[in-house]
Amino acid sequence: MDKEVDPRVLTVIDEMRLSGPRLTPVEIVAKMGVFDARDKPFEHAWLATGDNIIATIWAEWVNVAANGRWFYLESLDVHHRAGGGERNAQQIQRAKDRLALLKRSYDSGSGFRAVVQTNRIAILEVESNKDAKVSTRVRDDDEWHVASWEPEHKLAVLVRGPQGWTPTDAEVQAARARGNVPQPISTTANAAAAGGGDKASPEQVQAAALEYVVKHFTGYGYKAENMTGKGFDLEVSNAKGQTLLRVVVKGTAPGVPSFKLSKEESDCSVREALWRLLVVTDAGSGVAQHKIYKPTEISSAPGFDPA
Repeated sequence: MDKEVDPRVLTVIDEMRLSGPRLTPVEIVAKMGVFDARDKPFEHAWLATGDNIIATIWAEWVNVAANGRWFYLESLDVHHRAGGGERNAQQIQRAKDRLALLKRSYDSGSGFRAVVQTNRIAILEVESNKDAKVSTRVRDDDEWHVASWEPEHKLAVLVRGPQGWTPTDAEVQAARARGNVPQPISTTANAAAAGGGDKASPEQVQAAALEYVVKHFTGYGYKAENMTGKGFDLEVSNAKGQTLLRVVVKGTAPGVPSFKLSKEESDCSVREALWRLLVVTDAGSGVAQHKIYKPTEISSAPGFDPA
């Protein structure tokens, strides 16, 4: 959604949109040399004529460095959606095809062309909501390139403009907090290991899960207020103060494979329309993922112990 895009990026997108002919998202890709664009409207990367690579850049995840350069973190995890949960077989194949083209660009040392777009609904729902559609797509006349490819961290860094520059570690970490790539290992959950223990305690895993969720929501400009003791942990609201969710957060990790709901949390799930269960798996690790469950879906949550 436009409100999730850095204003500096949104300004450039608007300039691109107004300066060119009015084309549909498919027509834009077709005019860039993808002859079968109409047969692949939902792809996220394409191979055009002349072996030119074209990739979608979601504007909501574009970051602007201190020097004004744009960069984008690309998750190398093909199995999990940015909004939490596992991809289906079609989504996994689409992600693999995209990464294969980006890796091809990286290995060759050449750049790729980009179409920059915004989504009509929250970006985290782009793969899980059937109403997710392109809001605005523009052709970027500036070339992009893959500046780094780091499978050990499950990310690649894509940069707009000339090669030879990469964002700082601090800028990458800040981008992780608001983007589509999991956070690095949390010091909270790994406090036990730092002190010589082998595994984190349930309390440390829960603390790491809460830390992850708060960073996740605040990274998108939402307010996440601690409401523990009222039948839920966090009250999530937008910039206008409208309450969006009342969330119970639970974390699982090696050594802490399950969780229970308290009687107060269970009772609240029945009476509170905005109540949701948010489960963070592998809490405190660099591959932490989350998924939100409605009250009717609690039993399907991984690690839920009804006893």
